[in-house]
Amino acid sequence: MSLLRPRDSDALRAELRGVAAESGVPVLFAGEVHGDTLLLSEFVGTRTSGLRGLAVRSSSGLGGASMVAGHPLSVADYRNAASITHDYDGPVLGEGIRSVLAVPVVVDGRARAVLYGAHRASAPIGGRTAELMLASARRLSRELQVRDEVDRRMRLRAAHPGNTAAAGNEEVRAVHAELRRLAASSEAPSKEALRRLADQLAGALSDTAPACAALTARELDVLAQVALGCTNAEAALRLSLKPETVKSYLRNATAKLGARTRYEAVSKARLSGLLP
Repeated sequence: MSLLRPRDSDALRAELRGVAAESGVPVLFAGEVHGDTLLLSEFVGTRTSGLRGLAVRSSSGLGGASMVAGHPLSVADYRNAASITHDYDGPVLGEGIRSVLAVPVVVDGRARAVLYGAHRASAPIGGRTAELMLASARRLSRELQVRDEVDRRMRLRAAHPGNTAAAGNEEVRAVHAELRRLAASSEAPSKEALRRLADQLAGALSDTAPACAALTARELDVLAQVALGCTNAEAALRLSLKPETVKSYLRNATAKLGARTRYEAVSKARLSGLLP
C-alpha cells in the first residue's frame, strides 16, 4: 500500500464509532471485502471474540448476501431466518445476536466493506439506526472513491517519472510570468511579493526529496487529508486519531518540508511527488 494512502480500516473504524455514538445500537461490527470474502475486523459492543477475524464468503450469511445484492439486508430473528444461510450461527448466536442489519459499502458497483448493526433482542433495527448506517456507508463509499483516484494518479506519476520535473518547470514558468508582470507594472513591487516569489522559485529549484523522505506514513496520511480540504477535526475522524495528534503530525510535516503553513506544506509535498 502507498505511504500516501491512509488505511481503509481507519475510516471504517471511525464510521463505526460515529454510528455507535449517535444511534446507541448495542452491537456494531464491520469489515473490508477482499476478493469475494468479507473479513470482520472492527467491533463495538461485542462481548465475545467469536466474530473477530471471521471470514464471510460471498452469498453466505446475511453479510455475504448483502455483498452480492449490493444493498442493505436485515433479519428480525436471526436464529429462525429462512432467507439466509446459517454458516456462521456459532459466532453470531454466541454473541447473543437476534436481529441484524447489514449495509454494504458499494464503490463502482462492487461491495468494498459491510457494516452491521445488531440487537440482542428479536426486534427490527430501528429507522434512525438504519438511516445512520446508510449515511455512514455513503460517506465511506465517497471516501474510498477519492482514495482510489489518488491511487490512480500516483500510479500514473510512477509510470511517468518526468512528471515531477515537469511540475518544477511549471512552477519556474509561473514565477517568471509573475516577475515579468511586476516589471511591466508602473508600481514598484513590494518586498513581501518579491520574498514570496523568491521562496517559490527556491522551492521549485531545490531538491526536496531528502526532506520529504523523512516524513512518516502518518504525517503523509494527515497531509493527504489536508490536501482533500479536511480540517484537523475531520482528518482526526477519518484517521481515527485525536485532533491534537493530527495537529502534531501536521506541525512536524510542515517543519520537515520547510513550509510556513499547512497549505504551503501540501504544495511542497505535491511538487516533490508525494501528493497528486
